[in-house]
Amino acid sequence: MQNAHETIRQVNVALRSVLPRLRPENRHCSTISPEDFSDIRRQIGLASDCLTNLSPLPEEVEEELERELLEYRSNLEELRHCLPDTHIRLLAEKSRLETLRDHLAAAASWDRASKL
Repeated sequence: MQNAHETIRQVNVALRSVLPRLRPENRHCSTISPEDFSDIRRQIGLASDCLTNLSPLPEEVEEELERELLEYRSNLEELRHCLPDTHIRLLAEKSRLETLRDHLAAAASWDRASKL
C-alpha cells in the first residue's frame, strides 16, 4: 500500500496534466474529453480516501506531505476557477453542434425533396 505522500503526489501529477486543457484561455473544447472529468473525480476520490484514513506520521514525512497538500489545495482552487468557464464553453459547443445538426438535417431534407 502506498503512503499518503505518494498518493497525494500522484493525484497532483494527474491534476496538473488535465488542468491546462480546462483553463479559460484554451478555447477549444475538442481538447477536453469525458475521461478528463472521470479522471478528475477519481483522483479527488483517491485523495479524499487517503486523507480520511491518514494516521500520525513522522515529522520529516509530515513536512513532505504538507508540501504536497499545499499543491493539492492549489490544484483544487484552480479547478474551482476553471470549471465554470469550461461548463460555459461546453454548453456553447453543444449549442453549435445542435445548430449544425439541424442545418444538416434541413439540407438533407431539401436534397431528398429536390430529387423527387
